[in-house]
Amino acid sequence: MMELSSKSEVRKQIRELKRAVSLEEKLRRSEGIMRQVEVLPDFLSAKTVLLYWSMTDEVQTHDFVNKWYNEKVLLLPCVDGDDLVLRQYTGPECMVAGEQFGIGEPDASLPAFTALERIDLIIVPGVAFDSEGNRMGRGRGFYDRLLKTTPNAKKIGVAFDFQMIEHVPVEPFDVKMDHVITES
Repeated sequence: MMELSSKSEVRKQIRELKRAVSLEEKLRRSEGIMRQVEVLPDFLSAKTVLLYWSMTDEVQTHDFVNKWYNEKVLLLPCVDGDDLVLRQYTGPECMVAGEQFGIGEPDASLPAFTALERIDLIIVPGVAFDSEGNRMGRGRGFYDRLLKTTPNAKKIGVAFDFQMIEHVPVEPFDVKMDHVITES
């Protein structure tokens, strides 16, 4: 685990580490991480799960989403200004490139999911995590704002081993994870 002080330093270091790993290797590692997720009691008992549609530098979730969307209500975030709107994933045909970042998200014609108290589990990406469950995102605060509105949901961070650091610099508004799952 590395010890870094500033958030920008951590983001820069992790970005370099991510670049050093091929997409094929990220897919292989992601498969193992997501296999651990799907045997968690919190996942098995969850009816409504908020996931994310992965970018190439994140733990890959596309196969996982496609495997489980017929079994559970799977929600994906859609960027809307400074907030995330949640929509149900209904299959690959519902996906479009998001307006702000080009990240895949369910089409805006699908209704927004607003019953946030019904979310049982949230699987969260991040730039870095620590053993205390602290998470550092990309710096826009999308997830921290959303996670504050889902008090009933268990929050699980997923990351590659190299994204675990000694201590994530935290701010008062940062939301902790209940667990963080990596390859090891």
